[in-house]
Amino acid sequence: MVKSERRDSSVGEDKEEARDIAVSDQRLQDLGYKSEFRREMSLFKVLGISFCAIGILTGMSSAFQTGLFSGGPVGLFWGWNICSFFMFLIALSLAEICSTYPTMGGLYFWVCKMKPDIPVLGFFTGWLYSMAMVFTGIAGNLTVALYLASMAEIGQGRTLTRVEITAIAWAMNIFSGIINTIGTKAIGHMSMFNVWWTLGGMFVLTITLLVKSPVKNPPDFVFTNFQNFTGWESRGFVVLLGFLQAVYTLEGCETAAQVAEEAVRAEILAPLAVAGSIAGSWLVGLAYMLSLLFAVQSIASVQATTFAIPISQLFYDAVGPRLAQLCLVVVMLSQVMAAITNFTASSRLFYALARDNAFPLKKQFMTLNRFQAPYWGVWTSVLIGCIISCAYIGSAVAFDAMLSSAAISVMLSYLQPIIIRVFWPDSIEEFGPFCLGKWSWPVNFASFLFCVFVCILFVLPTTYPANVLNMNYAIVAVGGLLVIITINWFWWGKHSFKGPVKTFTFK
Repeated sequence: MVKSERRDSSVGEDKEEARDIAVSDQRLQDLGYKSEFRREMSLFKVLGISFCAIGILTGMSSAFQTGLFSGGPVGLFWGWNICSFFMFLIALSLAEICSTYPTMGGLYFWVCKMKPDIPVLGFFTGWLYSMAMVFTGIAGNLTVALYLASMAEIGQGRTLTRVEITAIAWAMNIFSGIINTIGTKAIGHMSMFNVWWTLGGMFVLTITLLVKSPVKNPPDFVFTNFQNFTGWESRGFVVLLGFLQAVYTLEGCETAAQVAEEAVRAEILAPLAVAGSIAGSWLVGLAYMLSLLFAVQSIASVQATTFAIPISQLFYDAVGPRLAQLCLVVVMLSQVMAAITNFTASSRLFYALARDNAFPLKKQFMTLNRFQAPYWGVWTSVLIGCIISCAYIGSAVAFDAMLSSAAISVMLSYLQPIIIRVFWPDSIEEFGPFCLGKWSWPVNFASFLFCVFVCILFVLPTTYPANVLNMNYAIVAVGGLLVIITINWFWWGKHSFKGPVKTFTFK
């Protein structure tokens, strides 16, 4: 009797899942695309993709010194909460569009559908965002190499050369490609594991820092202390520069859209993942940041560190060499998973662009292997990563400029669909299940203002006086990328790209 009930229950669940898949496929067909991927992603897996791409432990750790030197604890605390609020508004704006157009093209496809009369806007968005995802993955893999270099210096007293660090970054790029080649199931399982790893890692790091640090900073230091290592005299401007740490950390929520065609009921799951990943990261990041601020022993020591990545000095001072290595392992593994997810996103974007004749070698980039992975896009990301990583051998400044351009490119990509929603509010005729209703335009307008503000802030000099070594070259890198995309549009894109190409038509 019990076995019969279990069998009936299993059959019922299978039928319900089949219905959900049919609904998802139908929605994709309504947008003009034939379903090519198996729908194997649940809500938890899709949420994990965004959560993994944000990489709250990695972003907070890798960029912590930016806020620490630009405003100090007071700037970090208020900057984190203010930026988290506005990034959540951006997530709500993107989630509403994602629910209407649940396809793997994400930002690119949304722009094309909302402004089909200006195809160049969609072309620029697609190329800019895909390059941003590749660059972000490259930055992540180099950061893994820097964590390993710091561990070598703490554990063995050995300083790795730039060539050795670059070789490790190469190995991580290739490893990211291998994992992405295995396909959807591997990425889905990894994203689920990353959620638990991030939560567990945050707990381990917080307890370790608060219990083992010899001196606990008082609340007035954590919430009111101001620090300025920038050379700028304006306290307000210095605190604003510290906002960059929070924005950099919280980018990536939209990555859930890149696996929308691999999710069941993507019109519901993907937008929930987009918004939910920011809400969760806000809280997890706040807890982790407070533990760092209560445990930091000397900001001057972190500023003067010789370790490859400054957060290593904070760990070393607070908990000693052995536990510092444990802390670095927790953060490093989270960074590995985040970098893999960035290549997941870039490969899906290359697929979507190729499908619509916005990317060369259409047949190759639309080919899936037996693991349902668009492997041409995966290994193109790896190749670009290995080439750009070589820049670190010659100049860390040049490499930093290329990678900081990724953060600006992501914000510029966010800006495109949000601009359309602000100035052409009727661009969406029929919304999906996730709809902001009367709050849609105010949320989009606030998101628009914040995106513009951040894009300007990202290209301003972060130190004074500026010289050849400390100048912010991000504007040069972003400008160069935009010039390349512009040349590509006039040379090739305007003749081949007319907007989304339907791969499914109703008879």
